[in-house]
Amino acid sequence: MALAPVWLVSFFLHALIGWRVTPGLFAVYAPLALAFGVLLVLSAALVPMGLVARRVTKPPVSEVLTWMGLLCMGLFSTLLVLTVLREGVLLVVLALNALWPDTLAMAALTTHTALALPVVGVLITALGFWNARRTASVVHIDVPITNLPAVLQGFTVAQISDVHVGPTIKSGYLQRIVDQVNSLNADMVAITGDLVDGSVRELGAHVAPLATLTSTHGTFFVTGNHEYYSGAHSWIDALRALGIQVLMNEHVVLHHNSDSQDPERAVLVVAGVTDFTAHLFDESHRSNPAEALLDAPPLTLFKLLLAHQPRSAPAAAAAGFDLQLSGHTHGGQFWPWMYFVKLQQPFTAGLHKLESLWVYTSRGTGYWGPPKRFGAPSEITCLRLVRT
Repeated sequence: MALAPVWLVSFFLHALIGWRVTPGLFAVYAPLALAFGVLLVLSAALVPMGLVARRVTKPPVSEVLTWMGLLCMGLFSTLLVLTVLREGVLLVVLALNALWPDTLAMAALTTHTALALPVVGVLITALGFWNARRTASVVHIDVPITNLPAVLQGFTVAQISDVHVGPTIKSGYLQRIVDQVNSLNADMVAITGDLVDGSVRELGAHVAPLATLTSTHGTFFVTGNHEYYSGAHSWIDALRALGIQVLMNEHVVLHHNSDSQDPERAVLVVAGVTDFTAHLFDESHRSNPAEALLDAPPLTLFKLLLAHQPRSAPAAAAAGFDLQLSGHTHGGQFWPWMYFVKLQQPFTAGLHKLESLWVYTSRGTGYWGPPKRFGAPSEITCLRLVRT
């Protein structure tokens, strides 16, 4: 990555914020305007380091610069959005005053909004940091299935997704997630991709807590796009070594019995596909829900698909799956980006129906990039099958 253009863009956008906001701050209190200006200069220099520090320097310096850069990135994003919104408000007021003179006091509005902008930006970023770094809460979801066999009534799946173990998420963070999942006593655990941001050499020790996940039928994993940025083949081997079943356009058959006194056993299929874009990295990994069901037992009572991206849903519906579990979107992670997810994905978060297929999209259990979540809290999902 060429650093000069990245820094140039960063300084330009930060300068744009300063140009529009600091004059209003000078009108209130000059030292405050100077302090805000210094903050913008530091942020402009540090934001690119959140992405490239690990390439240009070594630990512990790279870790410190990465943390500072990503924190600044989260703050910068909010400041830029608030600046654009402020400009919109000022333009509307300017237009109103042109039509009806002295409708609103333009000078007072300019200074008050300039003063509020950095305060609101810092508060949103601080709250977003707290939301990102806390252990994800458990979200309980009932999935209504027509004619669900009695033996599968109450079958539970604990889903985690988009943890992004990497620069700011390490083994301690993941261990808290594992402990929370284990407390659910689920029938199976599903990890729906984007587990890591880095190589096995860098992060192998930090994913070790996954080996202690417990459930009735085990843990199942499918690749996300970030696995392919991080060496997917090595990660597939590493996760299998931890006892996790990696599903690559394939399925496993589970024989579930919820009552030890009842000899009846339900046959259900758990299938998994590679990431929707996997073929861009390895043609042999092209995602294929129909292939994942090949040779499945004809008497299967329920078919579950793990697919990292929600946009696998049309192919999953055509293949005859009953439920698809996905992630990828982070629910937008922080405001206002959740409103743009729909430009790429059919679902942003939550439970939706596509023809006869239920699709659940997790908001993610960790975060990517800035340690910030605002308006899109992280989650560990406990899905329960219920008969309708």
